[in-house]
Amino acid sequence: MALPFDITVPSVARMYDALLDGKDNFESDRAAVAKIVELEPEAPLVARRNRDFLRRTVRFLADEAGIRQFLDVGSGLPSAGNVHEVAQDAAPAARVVYVDNDPVVLTHARALLTSSPEGACDYIDSDFRDTEAIIAHAAKTLDFRQPVAVMLLAILHFIADSDDPWATVARLMAAVPPGSYLVVSHALSEDLTGSQLEGLNAVYADTKSGGVTQRSLPSIARFFAGLELAEPGLVEITSWRPELASEPPKALFYGGVGRKP
Repeated sequence: MALPFDITVPSVARMYDALLDGKDNFESDRAAVAKIVELEPEAPLVARRNRDFLRRTVRFLADEAGIRQFLDVGSGLPSAGNVHEVAQDAAPAARVVYVDNDPVVLTHARALLTSSPEGACDYIDSDFRDTEAIIAHAAKTLDFRQPVAVMLLAILHFIADSDDPWATVARLMAAVPPGSYLVVSHALSEDLTGSQLEGLNAVYADTKSGGVTQRSLPSIARFFAGLELAEPGLVEITSWRPELASEPPKALFYGGVGRKP
Protein backbone atom coordinates (compact mmCIF):
# COMPACT_ATOMS: atom_id res chain seq x y z
CA MET A 1 0.00 0.00 0.00
CA ALA A 2 1.35 3.41 -0.99
CA LEU A 3 2.23 5.77 1.84
CA PRO A 4 0.40 9.14 1.98
CA PHE A 5 3.76 10.95 1.81
CA ASP A 6 6.98 10.83 -0.19
CA ILE A 7 9.67 9.08 1.86
CA THR A 8 12.37 10.31 -0.53
CA VAL A 9 11.76 13.91 0.60
CA PRO A 10 13.06 14.71 4.11
CA SER A 11 10.57 15.93 6.70
CA VAL A 12 11.40 18.37 9.50
CA ALA A 13 9.40 16.27 11.99
CA ARG A 14 11.11 13.03 10.98
CA MET A 15 14.53 14.73 10.96
CA TYR A 16 13.90 15.88 14.53
CA ASP A 17 12.94 12.31 15.38
CA ALA A 18 16.24 11.11 13.88
CA LEU A 19 18.18 13.69 15.90
CA LEU A 20 16.54 12.21 19.01
CA ASP A 21 17.53 8.67 17.92
CA GLY A 22 13.91 7.82 17.19
CA LYS A 23 12.72 5.09 14.85
CA ASP A 24 10.07 6.97 12.86
CA ASN A 25 12.29 8.28 10.08
CA PHE A 26 13.56 7.24 6.65
CA GLU A 27 16.84 7.25 4.79
CA SER A 28 16.15 10.71 3.31
CA ASP A 29 15.66 12.10 6.83
CA ARG A 30 18.79 10.43 8.18
CA ALA A 31 20.85 11.67 5.21
CA ALA A 32 19.64 15.23 5.85
CA VAL A 33 20.45 14.91 9.56
CA ALA A 34 23.95 13.65 8.72
CA LYS A 35 24.53 16.87 6.78
CA ILE A 36 23.26 18.94 9.70
CA VAL A 37 25.52 17.14 12.17
CA GLU A 38 28.46 17.72 9.85
CA LEU A 39 27.67 21.44 9.96
CA GLU A 40 26.89 21.52 13.69
CA PRO A 41 28.06 18.45 15.65
CA GLU A 42 26.02 19.51 18.70
CA ALA A 43 22.70 19.31 16.82
CA PRO A 44 21.56 16.01 18.43
CA LEU A 45 22.40 17.37 21.88
CA VAL A 46 20.47 20.56 21.15
CA ALA A 47 17.43 18.48 20.13
CA ARG A 48 17.56 16.63 23.45
CA ARG A 49 17.97 19.92 25.33
CA ASN A 50 14.86 21.22 23.58
CA ARG A 51 12.84 18.21 24.74
CA ASP A 52 14.13 18.77 28.27
CA PHE A 53 13.10 22.44 28.02
CA LEU A 54 9.61 21.32 26.96
CA ARG A 55 9.29 19.03 29.97
CA ARG A 56 10.52 21.67 32.43
CA THR A 57 8.20 24.38 31.09
CA VAL A 58 5.16 22.09 31.09
CA ARG A 59 5.89 21.03 34.67
CA PHE A 60 6.20 24.69 35.67
CA LEU A 61 2.91 25.54 33.95
CA ALA A 62 1.02 22.59 35.43
CA ASP A 63 2.56 22.62 38.91
CA GLU A 64 3.25 26.29 39.67
CA ALA A 65 1.05 28.25 37.27
CA GLY A 66 -1.98 25.97 37.59
CA ILE A 67 -2.48 25.66 33.82
CA ARG A 68 -4.78 22.83 32.77
CA GLN A 69 -4.99 23.46 29.01
CA PHE A 70 -2.20 23.22 26.43
CA LEU A 71 -2.07 24.00 22.70
CA ASP A 72 1.13 22.53 21.23
CA VAL A 73 1.64 23.93 17.71
CA GLY A 74 4.25 22.21 15.55
CA SER A 75 4.28 19.29 17.94
CA GLY A 76 6.29 16.88 15.80
CA LEU A 77 6.36 13.11 16.18
CA PRO A 78 5.25 11.62 19.50
CA SER A 79 8.12 10.57 21.73
CA ALA A 80 8.77 10.10 25.42
CA GLY A 81 7.75 13.05 27.56
CA ASN A 82 5.02 14.53 25.39
CA VAL A 83 3.13 17.56 26.65
CA HIS A 84 0.06 15.57 27.73
CA GLU A 85 2.18 12.99 29.56
CA VAL A 86 4.02 15.63 31.59
CA ALA A 87 0.93 17.79 32.17
CA GLN A 88 -1.36 14.92 33.13
CA ASP A 89 1.25 13.47 35.45
CA ALA A 90 0.95 16.69 37.44
CA ALA A 91 -2.75 17.27 36.77
CA PRO A 92 -4.64 14.24 35.40
CA ALA A 93 -7.52 16.42 34.20
CA ALA A 94 -5.27 18.49 31.89
CA ARG A 95 -6.45 18.87 28.30
CA VAL A 96 -3.98 19.00 25.40
CA VAL A 97 -4.36 19.71 21.68
CA TYR A 98 -1.47 19.02 19.29
CA VAL A 99 -1.11 20.76 15.93
CA ASP A 100 1.08 19.70 12.99
CA ASN A 101 0.76 19.43 9.22
CA ASP A 102 2.99 16.44 8.53
CA PRO A 103 0.97 13.33 7.49
CA VAL A 104 3.33 10.89 9.20
CA VAL A 105 2.96 12.87 12.43
CA LEU A 106 -0.84 12.72 12.10
CA THR A 107 -0.75 8.94 11.59
CA HIS A 108 1.39 8.38 14.67
CA ALA A 109 -0.55 10.87 16.77
CA ARG A 110 -3.84 9.10 16.15
CA ALA A 111 -2.28 5.81 17.18
CA LEU A 112 -0.14 6.88 20.14
CA LEU A 113 -1.47 10.04 21.78
CA THR A 114 -3.85 8.73 24.41
CA SER A 115 -5.09 10.81 27.30
CA SER A 116 -5.57 10.03 30.95
CA PRO A 117 -9.19 9.04 31.75
CA GLU A 118 -9.75 12.37 33.53
CA GLY A 119 -8.22 14.57 30.82
CA ALA A 120 -8.41 14.88 27.05
CA CYS A 121 -6.03 14.77 24.11
CA ASP A 122 -6.71 15.77 20.49
CA TYR A 123 -4.74 16.35 17.31
CA ILE A 124 -5.23 18.95 14.55
CA ASP A 125 -3.84 18.59 11.04
CA SER A 126 -3.20 22.26 10.30
CA ASP A 127 -0.52 24.79 9.42
CA PHE A 128 0.84 27.19 12.06
CA ARG A 129 -0.29 30.15 9.95
CA ASP A 130 -3.95 29.05 9.84
CA THR A 131 -4.85 30.40 13.26
CA GLU A 132 -8.61 30.52 12.63
CA ALA A 133 -8.75 26.81 11.81
CA ILE A 134 -6.52 25.94 14.77
CA ILE A 135 -8.60 27.89 17.28
CA ALA A 136 -11.92 26.63 15.86
CA HIS A 137 -10.85 22.99 16.05
CA ALA A 138 -9.06 23.33 19.38
CA ALA A 139 -12.21 24.84 20.90
CA LYS A 140 -13.80 21.38 20.67
CA THR A 141 -11.37 20.24 23.37
CA LEU A 142 -10.15 23.41 25.07
CA ASP A 143 -12.23 26.06 26.84
CA PHE A 144 -10.89 29.38 25.59
CA ARG A 145 -12.61 31.16 28.46
CA GLN A 146 -9.98 29.59 30.72
CA PRO A 147 -6.17 30.04 30.52
CA VAL A 148 -4.31 28.11 27.83
CA ALA A 149 -0.58 27.52 27.41
CA VAL A 150 0.42 28.00 23.76
CA MET A 151 3.55 25.93 23.04
CA LEU A 152 5.73 26.95 20.07
CA LEU A 153 8.92 24.94 20.42
CA ALA A 154 11.44 24.84 17.58
CA ILE A 155 8.85 25.89 15.00
CA LEU A 156 9.14 29.66 14.57
CA HIS A 157 12.56 29.53 12.88
CA PHE A 158 10.86 27.57 10.07
CA ILE A 159 8.55 30.53 9.40
CA ALA A 160 10.02 33.22 7.16
CA ASP A 161 9.92 36.90 8.10
CA SER A 162 7.80 37.47 4.99
CA ASP A 163 5.04 35.37 6.62
CA ASP A 164 5.16 37.65 9.70
CA PRO A 165 5.24 34.98 12.44
CA TRP A 166 4.99 37.74 15.06
CA ALA A 167 1.49 38.57 13.80
CA THR A 168 0.52 34.89 13.84
CA VAL A 169 1.71 34.49 17.43
CA ALA A 170 -0.18 37.66 18.35
CA ARG A 171 -3.37 36.21 16.86
CA LEU A 172 -2.96 32.99 18.82
CA MET A 173 -2.41 34.92 22.04
CA ALA A 174 -5.36 37.20 21.29
CA ALA A 175 -7.58 34.10 21.23
CA VAL A 176 -6.65 33.06 24.78
CA PRO A 177 -7.73 34.88 27.96
CA PRO A 178 -5.59 36.70 30.55
CA GLY A 179 -3.59 34.28 32.66
CA SER A 180 -2.61 32.27 29.57
CA TYR A 181 1.01 31.57 28.68
CA LEU A 182 3.28 31.46 25.64
CA VAL A 183 6.28 29.11 25.49
CA VAL A 184 8.87 29.62 22.73
CA SER A 185 12.18 28.01 21.83
CA HIS A 186 14.07 29.37 18.83
CA ALA A 187 17.46 29.05 17.14
CA LEU A 188 19.76 32.04 17.69
CA SER A 189 21.58 33.43 14.66
CA GLU A 190 24.58 34.75 16.61
CA ASP A 191 25.63 31.22 17.55
CA LEU A 192 26.16 30.06 13.97
CA THR A 193 28.68 31.15 11.35
CA GLY A 194 27.65 32.37 7.91
CA SER A 195 28.75 29.11 6.30
CA GLN A 196 26.77 27.09 8.85
CA LEU A 197 23.64 29.14 8.16
CA GLU A 198 24.09 28.73 4.44
CA GLY A 199 24.58 24.97 4.81
CA LEU A 200 21.57 24.53 7.08
CA ASN A 201 19.35 26.46 4.70
CA ALA A 202 20.53 24.25 1.85
CA VAL A 203 19.51 21.14 3.82
CA TYR A 204 16.13 22.47 4.93
CA ALA A 205 15.38 23.85 1.46
CA ASP A 206 14.64 20.26 0.43
CA THR A 207 11.97 19.90 3.12
CA LYS A 208 8.38 21.12 3.25
CA SER A 209 9.52 23.96 5.51
CA GLY A 210 11.57 25.46 2.68
CA GLY A 211 14.37 26.71 4.91
CA VAL A 212 15.41 28.13 8.26
CA THR A 213 15.15 31.76 9.36
CA GLN A 214 17.76 32.49 12.02
CA ARG A 215 16.90 35.47 14.23
CA SER A 216 18.67 37.70 16.71
CA LEU A 217 17.74 37.72 20.39
CA PRO A 218 15.76 41.01 20.07
CA SER A 219 13.79 39.50 17.18
CA ILE A 220 12.97 36.42 19.27
CA ALA A 221 12.00 38.64 22.19
CA ARG A 222 9.38 40.31 19.96
CA PHE A 223 7.26 37.14 20.17
CA PHE A 224 6.69 37.98 23.84
CA ALA A 225 5.47 41.54 23.17
CA GLY A 226 2.84 42.50 25.73
CA LEU A 227 3.55 39.44 27.90
CA GLU A 228 5.20 39.13 31.31
CA LEU A 229 8.26 36.90 31.09
CA ALA A 230 8.59 34.37 33.88
CA GLU A 231 11.99 34.19 35.56
CA PRO A 232 14.69 33.85 34.39
CA GLY A 233 13.39 35.49 31.20
CA LEU A 234 14.48 34.74 27.64
CA VAL A 235 17.62 32.65 28.08
CA GLU A 236 19.58 29.73 26.66
CA ILE A 237 17.21 26.79 27.04
CA THR A 238 19.43 24.83 29.44
CA SER A 239 19.51 27.90 31.70
CA TRP A 240 15.72 28.08 32.02
CA ARG A 241 15.11 26.69 35.52
CA PRO A 242 17.65 23.86 35.14
CA GLU A 243 17.24 20.75 37.23
CA LEU A 244 21.00 20.39 37.65
CA ALA A 245 23.43 23.21 38.38
CA SER A 246 26.03 23.30 35.63
CA GLU A 247 27.84 25.75 33.42
CA PRO A 248 25.57 26.64 30.45
CA PRO A 249 26.79 25.02 27.23
CA LYS A 250 26.85 26.62 23.80
CA ALA A 251 23.47 28.24 23.24
CA LEU A 252 22.04 27.60 19.72
CA PHE A 253 18.48 27.70 21.13
CA TYR A 254 16.94 30.35 23.37
CA GLY A 255 13.61 30.04 25.10
CA GLY A 256 11.21 31.67 27.48
CA VAL A 257 7.75 31.56 29.05
CA GLY A 258 5.50 34.61 28.96
CA ARG A 259 2.22 35.24 30.79
CA LYS A 260 -0.65 37.22 29.29
CA PRO A 261 -1.65 39.86 31.86
